[in-house]
Amino acid sequence: MSNYSALDFTPLVELSADEVVTHSYVRDVPLSDGKTLALVTLDNGRDHTRPNTLGPITLLEFAMTMDLLRERAALGDIHGVAVTGKPFILAAGADLSKVSEIPSLASGKLLAQLGHYALGKQADLGVPSFVFINGLALGGGLEIALNADYRTVDETVPAIALPEVSLGLIPGWGGSYLLPNLIGIESALKVIIENPLKHRVLKAADAMELGIADVQFASARFLEQSIQWADGVVSGKTKVARPHAPGKVERLVKWDVAVGVARKMLENRIGTVARSPYIALDLLKAAKSGTRQEGFEREDDSLAELIAGDQLQASIYAFNLVQKRAKRPAGAPDKALARPIKKVGVIGAGLMASQFALLFVRRLRVPVVITDLDQARVDKGVAYIHGEILTLETKKRISPDEANRLRALVTGTTDKSQFADADWVIEAVFEKLGVKQDVFAEIEKHISPDAILATNTSSLSVEQIGAKLAHPERLVGFHFFNPVAIMPLIEVVNTPQTNDATLSTAMVVAAKLRKNAVITRDTPGFVVNRLLAKLLGEAMHAVDTGTPFDVVDGSLAKFGMPMTPFELLELVGLKVGAHVLDTHHAAFPDRFFESANLHKLAEYGTILERDAKGKIKGFDKGAVKIVAGGQTPMTAEQILRRVEDGLADEIKRMLDDGVVHAAEDIDLCMILGANWPFQMGGITPYLDRVGASERVFQGTFHTPAIRGVGAEALPVARTTATTVGD
Repeated sequence: MSNYSALDFTPLVELSADEVVTHSYVRDVPLSDGKTLALVTLDNGRDHTRPNTLGPITLLEFAMTMDLLRERAALGDIHGVAVTGKPFILAAGADLSKVSEIPSLASGKLLAQLGHYALGKQADLGVPSFVFINGLALGGGLEIALNADYRTVDETVPAIALPEVSLGLIPGWGGSYLLPNLIGIESALKVIIENPLKHRVLKAADAMELGIADVQFASARFLEQSIQWADGVVSGKTKVARPHAPGKVERLVKWDVAVGVARKMLENRIGTVARSPYIALDLLKAAKSGTRQEGFEREDDSLAELIAGDQLQASIYAFNLVQKRAKRPAGAPDKALARPIKKVGVIGAGLMASQFALLFVRRLRVPVVITDLDQARVDKGVAYIHGEILTLETKKRISPDEANRLRALVTGTTDKSQFADADWVIEAVFEKLGVKQDVFAEIEKHISPDAILATNTSSLSVEQIGAKLAHPERLVGFHFFNPVAIMPLIEVVNTPQTNDATLSTAMVVAAKLRKNAVITRDTPGFVVNRLLAKLLGEAMHAVDTGTPFDVVDGSLAKFGMPMTPFELLELVGLKVGAHVLDTHHAAFPDRFFESANLHKLAEYGTILERDAKGKIKGFDKGAVKIVAGGQTPMTAEQILRRVEDGLADEIKRMLDDGVVHAAEDIDLCMILGANWPFQMGGITPYLDRVGASERVFQGTFHTPAIRGVGAEALPVARTTATTVGD
């Protein structure tokens, strides 16, 4: 890596005064035939809750350590070098908080070059280099291993990954070049592109199957056996095959085809706004040829460009929301006030209610009783829950004994007296105010004075739902998102009557369900539905005034949403969407549109035309005919401006009214409840960046605004050959 040795990394050190340094501790381990292995252990001196991370000082110490070992190898003092980590952890990659503080494009490139300079030294030691993956290996942690000659892995390692593209980055310390040349392009695409976007990681067995690791050992003797295996490699007794490495045919034929397929997958799944996945694709395509140094230099330029850009800052902001703020919800009362939940009652036995019951019994492991209007509905609901438990058992996600225990905990009845000992009762009945009021008024006659009542309403006033209760202080909104088992957000709705014990219980229950809860005021639509109603209402208003469906869809592509407005409307259901728009128009008639056309489309049944496999072909001709007649169509630019300014206005009103505690809570809700893209940072950073906040209220939601350093981007090395499938 001589191209890097002349660089001055001092500016990065000056930015790292408070770095938690991961030190490189060396000890000599005797091998057979009088040979010696230098074993480097990475350790930041903290326990497992603070993983090893790789900052500038850490990387420079690692580089210095490798230089000293290279000198010893040249003298014949050592015959191999191995790197491993402190217990349970190799390394978790770069410290994102430090990456986000990089002040310029030049500094960003220097950080990329420093990673290559340090980790790449493992290839120039003059003796075999090994990494013993003893635990967590994420991002730069895995790239430590990829830069070495050989890799072993502890069979219990739970997380091996290159998650960078989900955070607005790319594997920039060798991963984008080394991995495809180690395991082939298709497997590399899975690790670098597909898995991060699905929030998946590899386990040790996966790393072995893909060819990332050469051998795995049991945890009890992992280090000992890794050293013995390395001894065999050093002595020449152990030969290492690389069956997954790409051959000539793969490079000539399969490589570009695989990249082209991946590109189409990305376009269909996430659109084209997110930059890092596509830059990673370009790097992977280019990795089929050229030298290691050329590959690393491409990574340097690409990583520098991304570090300097808006999307990284937004992604780190979103990451911190999900990893930190979500775990310490704003406004949550003392957990000590929460009441113990020893039995759960579910009112309703339909699909949503049954999903609730399944989630509660799996996570809380307490008896769950469901009820409905008649025994047939109750039996159907219980059968569904038992069937889902059987599916989990069949897929070996739970054991037969656990499945039997869970089934035994779920019962159904039409006798409300069986709710008498329930501590938590949640309803999932028809979204009509009178129906929910009557259901709660009836069940209150049968439950204990301390039982908590929860409603899953998505649009009605929780306070009004409790109007017929003798004790409305025990009622709380508990709004799930569908599908219940997957979506991570619960909006916990705090009414003027809700007491602290009820609110605390709701927050504790949400955490036990492994959900992230955000406390909201009792206002129409709470957070997610209110903002989606604004966006979808503006989209339908544009259609109603004569704007073609495709113009509306294209106008909002800049948001980077995984679905277009009309895909989203069809997903939630056109009738549900029409009801949501009506509800918000009734509450805020001067700001939210209702749409007679949407009601007509709901009766018609569809907006989009799909083929036999469900793939969207375009807009249904009947739907186009239904909405025809508008005389004042808008341009795409006008629609985008209306939506941006409308959202900025609505969010400012929500914050002024105390619907949530801060803009961060708005973003957390939109990320977790509406799949708003990480690279946008939720919604408020985007509105600041495009000037909507300034246009609407002459300010910003964040000071300073969450954006990149603003330097001119370096030209990023790109392959110019046409990709097959483009």
